[in-house]
Amino acid sequence: MRLALVTGASRGIGRATALKLAQQGYRVAVNYRKRAQEAQQVVAAIREQGGDAFAVQADIADEAQVMALFQRLDEEDKPLGVLVNNAGILFTQCRVEDLSAERLQRVFATNVTGAFLCCREAVKRMATQHGGLGGAIINVSSAASRLGAPGEYVDYAASKGAMDALTKGLSLEVAAQGIRVNSVRPGFIYTEMHADGGEPGRVDRVAAMAGAIPMGRGGEAEEIAEAIVWLASEAASYVTGTFIDAAGGR
Repeated sequence: MRLALVTGASRGIGRATALKLAQQGYRVAVNYRKRAQEAQQVVAAIREQGGDAFAVQADIADEAQVMALFQRLDEEDKPLGVLVNNAGILFTQCRVEDLSAERLQRVFATNVTGAFLCCREAVKRMATQHGGLGGAIINVSSAASRLGAPGEYVDYAASKGAMDALTKGLSLEVAAQGIRVNSVRPGFIYTEMHADGGEPGRVDRVAAMAGAIPMGRGGEAEEIAEAIVWLASEAASYVTGTFIDAAGGR
């Protein structure tokens, strides 16, 4: 059995991914920033289905907390095999002309710096040159990185564009070290994150717009988790530096 770390796993895509990785036999580290009760519920759900998991708190925007997170993983007697960089934040919808530097810094601290830090620590543990067994890193980006999210979340979209560059660049750095690095770019998915942006019904609004989503519906977190778990699996053993757009045709 190997370890899988899923950041931001207390809800949404992270939760669905943690459940599916546990079904594949991983001991799952369920990372959360502040939703301790929800994270423990994920752990309980995994154990109820016969899996193995534990919750671990860390704000990935804080380097010291990232270091402590990976030191907690080091206490396990199992090697790290999978990192899913899922944690991400956004704020209330607004135009670029109304953005503040503080908001930009907070979005990039989690969505970009946090992802880089987690990748850095994972590579130190996975790379064959460091005595690791290899592994898979999956970055949860967004279709917004391609589409820009005008009028709503250009800052969030830009942070996911940076994550896409991380995916491509890191995949080339570590391909010979037994580590595959890929990305899933979800579109409009039914998760609680839309409420964070001030519009809980955003997916239904967009889905009702003619032609906005070619498939005519929003996606489910479990559908994104399926793509993530496939990229983590041996079924994707010759896949690295690539992107799966799971956005209903957008």
